[in-house]
Amino acid sequence: MKTAFLFAGQGAQTPGMGKDIYEADPLAKAVFDSVELDVDIKDLCFQGPKEKLDDTQYAQPAIFVTSMALAKVLHEYGIQADVVAGLSLGEYAALCYAKAFSISDGAKIVRERGKIMANALPAGTSSMYAILMLDEVSILEACEEVKSIGVCEIANYNCPGQIVITGEKAAVDKAKDLCIEKGARRAVPLAVSGAFHSSLLNDAAIKLHDVLSNYDLKKPSIPVYHNISGNIEDQPLIDILSKQIAHSVYFEQTIANMLGDGVDTFIEVGPGKTISGFVKKCCKGHDVKILHVEDMTTLKECVEALKG
Repeated sequence: MKTAFLFAGQGAQTPGMGKDIYEADPLAKAVFDSVELDVDIKDLCFQGPKEKLDDTQYAQPAIFVTSMALAKVLHEYGIQADVVAGLSLGEYAALCYAKAFSISDGAKIVRERGKIMANALPAGTSSMYAILMLDEVSILEACEEVKSIGVCEIANYNCPGQIVITGEKAAVDKAKDLCIEKGARRAVPLAVSGAFHSSLLNDAAIKLHDVLSNYDLKKPSIPVYHNISGNIEDQPLIDILSKQIAHSVYFEQTIANMLGDGVDTFIEVGPGKTISGFVKKCCKGHDVKILHVEDMTTLKECVEALKG
């Protein structure tokens, strides 16, 4: 068995996340208690309110800390990853799991990353849509056709049948309509505060680079598949991570590469199960286990599933 942990990204946050593992397991409690930020991370995760938890600058550290607490409990049950990846924000949890930096430093980094991304663009000027069941060529054509209106690019290659576009609102709205005309089944707006993973965040990427330069980023102890390519990279982490927020996320390619490298067990770690849905679509025709762990109930289900 070769196991991958896949860490949740922004959008998975929900009030109450992490509360039951905090109350049930001393290791999870220790993770939450160890984090010192300018926001009460336990109150934020356990109580919300949802409006605050949905704010990028708060969502990012909240999901990160919850994910790391879950990873600690998995380790306690003897479940460990051979390789890791994460969806956008989740890449930081993947790197922390791979000992590139401590949980304490990771929480501080993603708190700053969240602030940078939340304030990168004026409110209401940008948007993102998930385009369902339309090929990449047609989506790229739509992005090209709206160039005179503004920036519109591909943000995420999530899985077969789901590609996310991002950019300036007028351009993205027009591209979304063109995608429907070209045969897309649906275009789903994403509840985000900016055109993440687009060139509009190039200045934000420079600011993030400055933040990251204050931390000691170590070589990961296990293979990490990075968003910017879907591959295991040998570039400096500071360059990979600063580039990531203004660059397409190649998640579908990440899963394809993991399959090619012999991964047969995928465990989504963190709130929600969005990633599990992507993995199922990426792994059609492959004999793999796909599990998710977000609380004590799903933890026990995961342990039971892996016993056999």
